[in-house]
Amino acid sequence: MEETKLSILLCEDDENLGMLLREYLQAKGYDTHLSLDGEAGYRDFMTGHFDLCVFDVMMPKKDGFTLASEIRQQNADVPIIFLTAKNMKEDIIKGFQMGADDYLTKPFSMDELVFRIEAIMRRVRGKRAQVKTKYQLGKYTFDTQRQVLSIGDQRTKLTTKESELLTLLCSYANEVLQRELALKTIWIDDNYFNARSMDVYITKLRKHLRDDPSIEINNVHGKGYRLIVPENPEV
Repeated sequence: MEETKLSILLCEDDENLGMLLREYLQAKGYDTHLSLDGEAGYRDFMTGHFDLCVFDVMMPKKDGFTLASEIRQQNADVPIIFLTAKNMKEDIIKGFQMGADDYLTKPFSMDELVFRIEAIMRRVRGKRAQVKTKYQLGKYTFDTQRQVLSIGDQRTKLTTKESELLTLLCSYANEVLQRELALKTIWIDDNYFNARSMDVYITKLRKHLRDDPSIEINNVHGKGYRLIVPENPEV
């Protein structure tokens, strides 16, 4: 049976850019609908079915933040990506407060937009398939709810940030966890200081996992991190 196409609602008041993005996303296999202002976007969302939304922030009649807020009242789960020419920390924070799953500042690469869409949908589908509260990492057991990492009789209580980062690494086990994605997911902002902070937490997690040499957290140059775990762990 043929897999149903991902349906995207794209709201962009720059008609030329909107049409270009729509054509590109359709060429990538996404069923993409274009709305040219916030009010039209809201009407289209309410009368259609969409798996993901991409909203420009600065739009006439209804801006992207307002549109996202109203849609969140109707559907708390649909993923939302914001597109904006702004690059102020306050706008980025506001975007996430409005329920954004990601944020792209213009100009951006259309390939990057597709990557962000794929990354978000992989997380969403994973959550729908199974909400995991425990991971087996080689000889370790990680309880995400209790924030406890166990090996044998040894139990380590993780901090909230350590637990959030390890959970994210586990969801991308043996794949690359993009550095920017981890920063925006856990620290909200991918600035220099937060990046250094994440490096410190990666070092801490490596120490917590050092009693099983089959478990590694590798740096992937220019991209992020990869948590290496055995494909068939011994429980």
